[in-house]
Amino acid sequence: MKLVKSLLLGTVAGLAAVAGAQAADLPAKKAAPVEYVRVCSTYGAGFFYIPGTETCLRVGGRVRADYLYGEPLDRANDAIGFRARGRIQADARTATAYGLLRTFVRFEITRSSGTPFGNTGGIGTSPQVAEAFVQFGGLTAGRVTTFFDNGDLPTGHMGTLRFSDSPDVDLLAYTFTFGNGFSASISLEDGLERRDNGFVAGGPAATALVYAGQRVPDVVANVKYTGTWGTAQLSGAGHQLRAANLVTIAGFTDTPDTEYGFAVQGNVGINLPMLAPGDALWLNAVYANGALGYITGGSTNSITDGSLSGNFVDGYVNPITGNIVRGRGWSVAGGLRHYWTPQIRQNVFGSYARVEYGAGASAITPAGFVTGLNDFNEWRVGTNVFWQPVSGLDIGVEVLYARIDPRGRVALPGNVSAGSDSAWEGRLRVQRDF
Repeated sequence: MKLVKSLLLGTVAGLAAVAGAQAADLPAKKAAPVEYVRVCSTYGAGFFYIPGTETCLRVGGRVRADYLYGEPLDRANDAIGFRARGRIQADARTATAYGLLRTFVRFEITRSSGTPFGNTGGIGTSPQVAEAFVQFGGLTAGRVTTFFDNGDLPTGHMGTLRFSDSPDVDLLAYTFTFGNGFSASISLEDGLERRDNGFVAGGPAATALVYAGQRVPDVVANVKYTGTWGTAQLSGAGHQLRAANLVTIAGFTDTPDTEYGFAVQGNVGINLPMLAPGDALWLNAVYANGALGYITGGSTNSITDGSLSGNFVDGYVNPITGNIVRGRGWSVAGGLRHYWTPQIRQNVFGSYARVEYGAGASAITPAGFVTGLNDFNEWRVGTNVFWQPVSGLDIGVEVLYARIDPRGRVALPGNVSAGSDSAWEGRLRVQRDF
C-alpha cells in the first residue's frame, strides 16, 4: 500500500513539474503603464500636467446671478432685472527656450431680462468669446484686456463707473519687460471696439457723424509698474475718425477730411496692509479728444433711468465748414477696499466726468429746451459689501447713485424737458468662482 501511494505522489509531482515548465515557455503579457496626473505648481494652484506632455493646464469657470433694481423712466419700463451668467475657461502654459507659451480661452453665456439690463419687457441671451489669446514671450495675439487699461487695479464695483473699466478687445501687442516690475507695451487694437457715435442732430453746426470703414487700427502704448506696494500705469491711444457723410460747400460735394482723436490715462493702485490684509486704494484719470470711447470703455451705457443719459460722441460734422469737430471729455474715478473681517469686505467708489462739444453743437428751441449735443457733467458714487463664507463664493449687495447736470434743459419725447437728473440703482449678486 505504501508503495502504491509513493508511486501516485511521484507521478503527480512529475506532471506538475512538466506543466510548470511548459507554462514558463509561454510569452507573458505585460500590464500597460499607468499615467498619473501630476500637479504643476510652477504657475500657481489648480494647474496639472497634461499626461504625456510638459504643458500645464488649469480649467476653471464662474457662475454669477445678478438681481438689479433701477428707477424706471415711465410705465413701460421694468424696474427690476434678472441676469444669469455662466463662464468656462482653460489656461494652458508651457515653458520654452524662448519664454512662456500661453494659450487662454474664456467662453461666457449671459441671459438677461428687464429694462435694467437693456431688455425692456423681454429676455436676451448672448453667448460670446470673452477672451481668446496666445502669448509667446512678449507677444500677445487675440482677444484680451486692452493695454490702455491696467487690469491690476484693485477695483471692486459692480455697477458702471465713468472710466474705461478694462474691456476685452481684439489686438496684437508686444510687451517689453525691463525687470524690477517695470514693463512697456505697444498694441494695435480694433478701433471698432471704441466707437462712440450717434445722436439726434439739432445744432446749427452739428450733423451726426456717420463712421466710414476702418482703415487703421487704434494704436495703444503704455508704461507699467507692478510691485509689492501696488501698481501704476501711464497709457495713451490714437483713434481714427473717418466719416461717410457727404457735405456740399460752394456747389462741391465731398466727404470730410479724416481726423484723428487721442486719449491719455494715468492710474495707480496702492496696497494698504497697515489697515487690514487685502485693503487697497485706487485712482484713475483720463482725458480724451475725439476718442470718448476711452472714457466709456467703448459703450455709451448709462444708469437705468432713461432720462439720465448724456451723449458720448467721438465727433460730429460741421455742415458749414465740412470739417469733423472732435468731442472732448475727461473723467476721474477711484475707490477704497476694506476688509472688516477675513470674510467681509466693503468697497466705496465714485467717478466724475465732464464732456464738451463746443459752440454750434446744440440749439435752443422756442420753448427754451436744448437739443443736439449738449455739454454735461456726470458723477456717480456707490458702495457695496461682500460676504465670502467659503473660498470662491461671494454674496454681495450694492447701492449706486448717479446724477447728470446738462447745460440748460434737455428736450425729451412728449414735449417735456429735463434739467439736472438723478437715479438710484440697487443690486444683489451671488457668485461662485472655481
